[in-house]
Amino acid sequence: MKHIESIQNPKVKQWKKLLTKKERDKSGTFLVEGFHLVEEALKQSDRVMEIIVSDKSGLPPRWDSGETPVTIVTEEISNSLSDTEAPQGIYAVCRQVQLEVPDAKTYLLIDAVQDPGNLGTMIRTADAAGIDAVVVGKGSVDVYNSKVLRSAQGSHFHLPIIRGDLHEWIEKLHEKNISVYGTALEGASAYTDISTAESYALLVGNEGNGVSKELLAKTTANLYIPIYGKSESLNVAVATGILLYFLKK
Repeated sequence: MKHIESIQNPKVKQWKKLLTKKERDKSGTFLVEGFHLVEEALKQSDRVMEIIVSDKSGLPPRWDSGETPVTIVTEEISNSLSDTEAPQGIYAVCRQVQLEVPDAKTYLLIDAVQDPGNLGTMIRTADAAGIDAVVVGKGSVDVYNSKVLRSAQGSHFHLPIIRGDLHEWIEKLHEKNISVYGTALEGASAYTDISTAESYALLVGNEGNGVSKELLAKTTANLYIPIYGKSESLNVAVATGILLYFLKK
C-alpha cells in the first residue's frame, strides 16, 4: 500500500479534479465515494483503477481488492475529496465504460433531466425493474456526477448507461421493431390503455418542460399518468418508476 500525507501531492490534485465533469470526460474516469459504492465497484473489478482510504477508516476485512492498488491518505486529504457532510473516508477511481447492448430488449431513454437526484433515482429504478440499458441524451446532468452516483446506489455497475443522441436511438429502436413510448400531457393515452410487450423503450424528459416535441413526434405512442388529487404533476423519477414497472408486466 502507498501512503500520501501531503494535500499538495500531484495524485491528490488529480483525484480532486475528478469532482469536475471536464476532467472526468478528459480522463475517462470517475470517483465513487463511500463503502457501499466502492464495494459495488469492486464486483466489477476491471473497472476499478485505484482505491483511496483514510487512515482513520481502513478496508473492511471481508473485501477482496485483489491486485487493485490501495493508497492510504490522511483524514484531511480524504475530506478534500468529498462533497458530503459526513465523509466515510473511502473512494475508488473507476473507468468509464460505454458498453454495447446488441441483445437489449428494454430501454429507458432520458431527455434533458437536470436534477442529479432524479437522474440517479431513475437509473436505480431502471436497474431494479430489470431494464437492459439506459440511454441519457443531451442536456442531462452528467451521469458520473457525485450526486447522481450516490442516488443510483451502485447501479452504474449493474447495467449499461449510454450517453447518446436520442433522435438516433429512437430511429435504431424503430428499425428493431421496438416500440418507443414517450411521456406527455397532451395528445397522449393513459398508460393503462396500452398493451405491454416483451420489447419496448420508455422516453422520459426534463423536470419542467418534459420530453422535447421533436422527440415526441418520433415515438410509437405517448402516455400519461392520471392525476387523481390536486397536484399538478408527478416527479419525473416517480413517474418513471410507475411506467417502468407497468411496462415490465
